[in-house]
Amino acid sequence: MAVFRSLFVILAVVAVGILLLRALFPLAERQDIAVSAALPATAATTIGAAVLAAQSEHPGMSGVIPLSGGGETFAARVLLARAAEQSLDVQYYIWQADTTGYLLLEELRAAAARGVRVRLLLDDNGIAGLDAELRALDDLPNIEVRLFNPFTLRRPKLLSFVFDFPRLNRRMHNKSFTADGAASVVGGRNVGDIYFAFGRGEHYVDTDVLALGPAAADVSAAFDAYWNSASAYPAGLVLPPAPDGMARLQSAAATALASDLAAPYLTAIRNSPLIKTLTAGADAVEWAHVTLVVDDPGKGLGQPGAGGLLIERLAAILTDVTTGPGVSVDLISAYFVPGRGGTELLTSLAAQGRAVRVLTNAQEATDVLTVHGSYAGYRRALLAGGVALGELRADPLIPQQDQTLASLLAGSATSLHSKVFAIDGARVFIGSFNFDPRSARLNTEMGLLIESPVFASAVTGALDQVMERGAYALRLSPSGALEWTSMGEGGAPIVHATEPNTTWFDRFIVRVIGILPVEWMM
Repeated sequence: MAVFRSLFVILAVVAVGILLLRALFPLAERQDIAVSAALPATAATTIGAAVLAAQSEHPGMSGVIPLSGGGETFAARVLLARAAEQSLDVQYYIWQADTTGYLLLEELRAAAARGVRVRLLLDDNGIAGLDAELRALDDLPNIEVRLFNPFTLRRPKLLSFVFDFPRLNRRMHNKSFTADGAASVVGGRNVGDIYFAFGRGEHYVDTDVLALGPAAADVSAAFDAYWNSASAYPAGLVLPPAPDGMARLQSAAATALASDLAAPYLTAIRNSPLIKTLTAGADAVEWAHVTLVVDDPGKGLGQPGAGGLLIERLAAILTDVTTGPGVSVDLISAYFVPGRGGTELLTSLAAQGRAVRVLTNAQEATDVLTVHGSYAGYRRALLAGGVALGELRADPLIPQQDQTLASLLAGSATSLHSKVFAIDGARVFIGSFNFDPRSARLNTEMGLLIESPVFASAVTGALDQVMERGAYALRLSPSGALEWTSMGEGGAPIVHATEPNTTWFDRFIVRVIGILPVEWMM
């Protein structure tokens, strides 16, 4: 009885503590918050005029330009910010306080200073170290900053999870950068050095595209839904006043500009053909039917509305595969935890004669070991069900082919971050969605379904290259044990009986994670 009384007292103290913290750090009231809408593309702007003219030659279709490599994708965002004459709508999960992060914030400030309306929507979980700078930007004319599912306790911020976990465990994972309602960068990249392959150290392999016309308009409409949602709070309601915020931002941006490491990226901005491509006419880009697939923003509060869940639409897209020779599903997911449902879906496609391939991170390459632990238990079932499974090595050393879609998956990086799948050599999905429970049920996600054999064949060709030279191919031995094979010198295969380049302790942690009931959060 004494043990139960002690347990009761502990639980009571914890409950009172949670209630006290919720009372001390309440969520601000969202009263009298202005509702705003995206400004549509117009011929009065340079980008709008070029896109509308080209669009008239391809009614009902959207222009799509692949963006490959960190320098090119960074330059694309900078050039869109500089070319914008009417509006910038920018939405990200993570915006880091580093060189590329500060440079892009300065570009947004400069755009607002010349009269462009800037709306910046960021998930509050991914802006560490930027409270002062973001509050200072929000205080400027022509620019508004809103935070999605904000933390009410700013320091130590993570303590907010103790008293508001159900809400704060749901995050906005969407990524888009839209200029003048006519052109939008969509894909898997957040903003930060690691995402743009900037500087030394670890980098991510990622995938972005620039969408023009109707697809950009759809992205703008989705942005409005999130911007005006019950989870989006004006920065002034969340962040404390920061008199030195603007000075800090401009000082950090100036330091970044003067850095030797920034030189190649400044060169990429100067040499990028992006704006010339946009204004060159319809023949300069790929035109295709493009569908935006996006979660209802109510998912951020556990209340998805009429828009429903993105995972449900993706499952329908994956199962809508034409029968016959050559049909295929190529799935690339940085964080891959298929669960029983996903495993059954993929193996059923393989059983129907589809060629199903999956590429994810090897244990040596992943930056989230807990996700790898949750994924590991599904490998045998996938392989036994006919799914070809590859795990990207930490040092793939795939020769990069600049300015081609094939290079979307190439380059030498240390971790896969792309979220892409290609279907039947005809359709490609590129977006923020990881094939895991968190993307399916907790985080909000978005992406573009592009009906283009050119894109699909390029992604499949790039995956061929990575699977052959940059990934471990998994297989089952005659005894049912997992084996990892890779190409050695001279093309001879090397077979690994345990996860390559890992220690026994790493593997032990992965096994423990696989046993724990945490998969629903991965």
